[in-house]
Amino acid sequence: MGTAIVAASLWSGAVFAKDPFRTTNPRNISAETQAAFEAFFKEGNYPAAAQALAKADPQEPLALAMKASLTYTNMLSEKDQAKQAAMLSEFQTYAGQTRSAAQSLLSKDPLRGNLYLAVSHFLDGVYAFTKEGSLKGTAKVLGELQEIIKYLNAAEAQAPDDPELNLLRGYIDVYSGIYLPFSDSTKGIDRLKKFAGPSYLAERGLAMGYLEMEKFDQAIAAVDRAIAQTPGNPELAYLKAKILIKQKQDQASIPYLEQALQKEAQLPTGLVKEMKYVLRKAKERLAKSS
Repeated sequence: MGTAIVAASLWSGAVFAKDPFRTTNPRNISAETQAAFEAFFKEGNYPAAAQALAKADPQEPLALAMKASLTYTNMLSEKDQAKQAAMLSEFQTYAGQTRSAAQSLLSKDPLRGNLYLAVSHFLDGVYAFTKEGSLKGTAKVLGELQEIIKYLNAAEAQAPDDPELNLLRGYIDVYSGIYLPFSDSTKGIDRLKKFAGPSYLAERGLAMGYLEMEKFDQAIAAVDRAIAQTPGNPELAYLKAKILIKQKQDQASIPYLEQALQKEAQLPTGLVKEMKYVLRKAKERLAKSS
């Protein structure tokens, strides 16, 4: 009897939950949010992600955080200052909505509620840094960092091995260790290796971290594993090209840059401009060396 109930519960979760992070104990994340997540991170298709997010659950903090991220990315590509200001205000609105949704979720799911309270404070830090600049914004960011750590610790107390928690905290720990004193990147590396999910995003985080740490062979191995799981993602092709360039392998980087640019229609304008600049410089260096 008990076994039958457990089996039925697992079957029900597998059919109805659309959780991009967990294969066991999935959360009831909407199909539209899952579609947006996969378009954004698995395919590198920003217009498809935006379309899916327009239909996503307005109370799902993951969807709201992705809306904030897309808005911020679009703002970075915008040249008109008035439009930039409007986009930054929209970004702040999504940050506030993420916090409200996380607070509403807290009693039902303290793991994800605390996790997205941390995310909302991260978004507030980004807003302050962008709005006020590095001089005034840094103090605000450091204050938000304390809140981020507090809520991440509360989430970790609920489920220390949770894939969603360890994906986010792994990224944060890696970059904190690189750029902040008295921090240790190896904690983030361990989180991403052992517990984070989905695997293709964990591997991407490892590749980005190893690149910043100048461990280029490990970065290449990680990005290759990510590409094997999500072939066709132009951002991963670009990431591999950047690692190769750091290894002074300009010739090897060019096919990956050209591959990424084949899908420029699905990427933000600013990122496409950056890719074209990197490709041009790689070709210039090759021409000078020949």
